[in-house]
Amino acid sequence: MTDAVEVTDNNSCEILERSNITLGKVSHDIEKYEATLIILLGFGGFSILLGLLYNFIRKNVFDDSHNLDTTFDAGGNVSMSLTAVTVASQLLWPGDLLQSATVAIKNGIAGTFWYSVGAVVNMILFPVLSVHFKTRSPGAKTFLQVIYARFGKTAHIVFCFFALLTNLVVMTCLLTGGTATIQSLTKDASGEFCVLLMATLFGSYSFIGGLGSTFYVSYFNTVLVFVMLCIFIINIFYKENSGETALLGSIDNIYEKVTCLKGPEGNEEQSYLTFWSEGALIWGIQGIFATSSLTFCDQASWQSRIAAKPVQGVLGFLAASFIWFAIPSSIGTSTGLAYLALSATNSTFKLSDQDIDAGLVTPFIVQKALGYSGGFMVLTMLTMSLMSTGSGEVMAVSSIIVYDIYQSHLRPYRKHNSSGSCLLCGQPTPLEEPISSRDPQLTYCQCPSATDCLVCQKDQLLNDAQSNLGQQTIYRCEDHGQFRMYQDSMIQFKSWCILWVTIGIVPLGMLLNAAGIDLNWTMMVGFIITTPCFPGSVLSIIWVKTTAVGVVAGSIIGLIGGVSATLIVASTFDGGLGNFLANTSQNYSVLAGSSSSFIVSLSVTIIVSLITHKITDQQAENKEWQKLRDIDNPLRPWSDQFKEDLPNLQARERPTLAQLDTVFQKAKLTAYIGGAFSLLLFIVVMPGVMASLHVLTSSEFRTWLMTLQFWCFLMAAIVVIVAPVEEAIIIVKHMRKKKANKKLEINGGNLKKTNIEGIRETEML
Repeated sequence: MTDAVEVTDNNSCEILERSNITLGKVSHDIEKYEATLIILLGFGGFSILLGLLYNFIRKNVFDDSHNLDTTFDAGGNVSMSLTAVTVASQLLWPGDLLQSATVAIKNGIAGTFWYSVGAVVNMILFPVLSVHFKTRSPGAKTFLQVIYARFGKTAHIVFCFFALLTNLVVMTCLLTGGTATIQSLTKDASGEFCVLLMATLFGSYSFIGGLGSTFYVSYFNTVLVFVMLCIFIINIFYKENSGETALLGSIDNIYEKVTCLKGPEGNEEQSYLTFWSEGALIWGIQGIFATSSLTFCDQASWQSRIAAKPVQGVLGFLAASFIWFAIPSSIGTSTGLAYLALSATNSTFKLSDQDIDAGLVTPFIVQKALGYSGGFMVLTMLTMSLMSTGSGEVMAVSSIIVYDIYQSHLRPYRKHNSSGSCLLCGQPTPLEEPISSRDPQLTYCQCPSATDCLVCQKDQLLNDAQSNLGQQTIYRCEDHGQFRMYQDSMIQFKSWCILWVTIGIVPLGMLLNAAGIDLNWTMMVGFIITTPCFPGSVLSIIWVKTTAVGVVAGSIIGLIGGVSATLIVASTFDGGLGNFLANTSQNYSVLAGSSSSFIVSLSVTIIVSLITHKITDQQAENKEWQKLRDIDNPLRPWSDQFKEDLPNLQARERPTLAQLDTVFQKAKLTAYIGGAFSLLLFIVVMPGVMASLHVLTSSEFRTWLMTLQFWCFLMAAIVVIVAPVEEAIIIVKHMRKKKANKKLEINGGNLKKTNIEGIRETEML
């Protein structure tokens, strides 16, 4: 077998001939027991300890551990830096660490750039939408609760299907990418072994600490990923090597070999070192469509946003886009170009197309550069990304089952409870109505606030003491006791739900192993079937005239249109649909499918909603948005979140829309200005500058690499330092506030006791 590497017309390049090529392979250096120890006992055990630490902090500092919502929103006051690190970590799939190098090999340096930009664009746009979400529905814990409140049961079931389908696609990407890499690095690692490892890893600390523990674990995961990435960069570009990897350690040597190779036909001068790349641009466009459903239709993204207050959430997502961009762009460029340079001069560095599509370029190059320790580092990075994203998906699926399936349809607390009625007593609530407009014929809700209920406080103290003795929990409060018992049953169901979702990963992984689906096909095609629910999800939050018929019709017709477009374009390639996996994952097939599903869904949703809506005046508009404000937990009202922002707010009084707009004004400005600046940087300034250079010279290539590396090192420093400092400040501040309140309570109690004794003395006289 012979193979010739074509070169450019550069006089310094020579035609490189290869004969009797022996394809390279990723070495199985890690023993099976070593992988088990490092993944389960190492990272799994450490994450469980972090989950226990989180539970200790919530119980002893914030006093909200015994609450269903805390499991899924981490208390609702997560810091900006911890939000940023968690979002970046949860959106960093193993596929991003692996597939970014594959894109570099197929499209050159432009490939990894547009691959990263495709995901970053939606991360930048999400804060704008999330501000509207928090303003109009501050009590919602899932985006599907908005669908249910506005459009009812049918639309809610349809969107639950699409949301769970999105989680399924994400989990498929995690399992296929994780299995491929673990098997490539570990001796005799069967598919079943890999799936069991990942399932245990995903569910262990989520079961213990809920969503909050994922924030803590994500921080350490991101730190380790950046540390490993910095080591890779230094060894590939700055550390001298000898023998087979002599090219590594020198930017100039890598440039000299890569510039001699003829790249894809769609690249300018068929060079790998240009931003004028047709294939890379297509990757970026289809990446925007693909990640739109991931960002806006994946409950994992909404959980991270709901867990933070307005400004912190906006700044967190914007910062996450810069943190996330540094990782795939750096690792993809580094390992991808190193592979091209080494495979051009040595036949043993050439991987098969199947291995490249499986994303094995990164572990292959790191092993060659770092040897045995490199395999452990890749396994560490993979484990870190699997832990954060996998646990986020477990919590996302669990929250959908708890809030949107079990609590909404199977076992609601009060069946047929209408909007504007108290969940506890079923009577109309006067919270949103002025006294002059109330109907004198109606009996309005008189339930006291659960936050200030003295009987509930006594119940809680008594039950804490009884729980330590193993006795049954009893609630004596006539107003809130029944609902507290219901919440306790939901907490128990939540725990079982997380367990069964984790167990469900095992048969899914087995099925994927039997089907033989690779990472490339899953990432390219999977989101075509989830994108149709993206327009309906967004419009339900920002457009009052959106209707149930519109979102259902748009989603279903968009799905049909996207799948049809993919199959039609795929049939035009060699082999037609008979070569299904290869042709449906072609660039133009994916682009046709994703764009069609989005455009058709958006158009149908808007047109049908305009025909069927009943919004005719401001009163009807206010009534429609009021449905979202009624999503609330009476034991932990969403209005309590704004006590610091609105100190004059009375008990059981909700902030008006005007007051919420005032609270969210800074967040909105931050989202608009920060989003506009970030989009300008990523899709105008950076590609414009690089495109003006056409095929890069040696100095331009060095400048680009050093820019990416500086970005990576800077983000690493920010992640390591800022997040723990800010979290420590929040904990100390809350402890001081708690101590001050306790002191006031003691002084108040002494004063009350003194007054009572004084009254008794007066009576005796």
